[in-house]
Amino acid sequence: MFRRLFFLPGACLALLSFPAHAQTGSAASGTAFNPKISLILAGTYADYRSDAEPDVGGVVLGPETEFAPSGFSLGESELVIESNVDTLFHAKAIVALENEGGETVVAVEEAYADTLALPAGLSLKFGRFFSDIGYLNRVHAHAWDFVDAPLVYRALLATQLRDDGAQLRWVAPTDLFIELGAEALRGQGFPGGGDPRDGVNGYTGFMHLGGDVGIGGSWRLGLSHLKAGADNRATGEDVTTLFTGDSDVSIVDLVFKWAQDGNPAKRHVIFNAEHFHRKEDGDLVYNPDAAAPDSSSYSGTQDGYYVQAIYQFIPRWRVGVRYDRLTADNDVSNPVAGTTLETLADNSYDPQRTSAMVDFSNSEFSRIRVQYNRDESRPGGIVDDQVFLQYILSLGAHGAHQF
Repeated sequence: MFRRLFFLPGACLALLSFPAHAQTGSAASGTAFNPKISLILAGTYADYRSDAEPDVGGVVLGPETEFAPSGFSLGESELVIESNVDTLFHAKAIVALENEGGETVVAVEEAYADTLALPAGLSLKFGRFFSDIGYLNRVHAHAWDFVDAPLVYRALLATQLRDDGAQLRWVAPTDLFIELGAEALRGQGFPGGGDPRDGVNGYTGFMHLGGDVGIGGSWRLGLSHLKAGADNRATGEDVTTLFTGDSDVSIVDLVFKWAQDGNPAKRHVIFNAEHFHRKEDGDLVYNPDAAAPDSSSYSGTQDGYYVQAIYQFIPRWRVGVRYDRLTADNDVSNPVAGTTLETLADNSYDPQRTSAMVDFSNSEFSRIRVQYNRDESRPGGIVDDQVFLQYILSLGAHGAHQF
């Protein structure tokens, strides 16, 4: 048996046991004619001491990586509908209200179907979904343990990899939890993307191992890889820089969860860490609409990691700490001064950030969080003290999250 800690939005934790060969995810949840419907409401108050551009040294950022606006703002709110379709399929759709540049945008965050009855531990998912690479990539923002995503996710995956495609996974019929999976993707999600995509332009593979430690502990180790092609991928905010080439991302992740007497509602600890390695090769064009745009060949590697720990010391109250760090070794043939090409070519500074938070969950349907970041991720080592106040409210029936 492999124990798993599942998280409901807000705070409630349920300790469940499944056979090691059981299918993962929410494929068995929902009913055919009475679908689960829920709404997640989230909002943030943010205060920043620095007004410098939120760039990250050694990388050029993808879309939707800007900071939450200063002051009050609506966070990512989600309308979720899911149900079993019949004896073969389960389906889920998530419509998100997102903040982009101070404006609220409606977007289909996920819309997929997955199988219920494939033999031999196999399951198939198809549609639009968050990839299973890494650990936090598939976790929705309302279920994060911090207000913001780890720095390495923001820098190398534009916060999260979401794409259209298909996923096949297999769970081995063993006492040790062993899961293998692969995805074929359209390739629109960063670090892919660019000109209109057709066919398959992104591939992933992942492996997960997991098991129990004593009465209250569970662990999971993950290895994953993404290979994506980009065709005039736009990066940069003020003036566009286009990248055409290949991007490979390898990730190692580790998660350990412990609950006192096996009951996470009393006291529990969650530790997780991830390490990313990204390799990109191709060509860059700066200001492509200019009469004589600047171009460069580009070969670069970026490494990054985060380590975080969450401790619920009494029921409903948690504290957490997180540390992020990035390094880059990029070769840009024509690093035009004052442009994103110069930012990308700057290997002199290793971005880092330290975060601390405390949150209170009155029930499994509500959470209030206060967080502090000491952000040193900007080029040149600009230090920014950031303070956030966040609320997350869940209305309706919302399924438990995966381990």
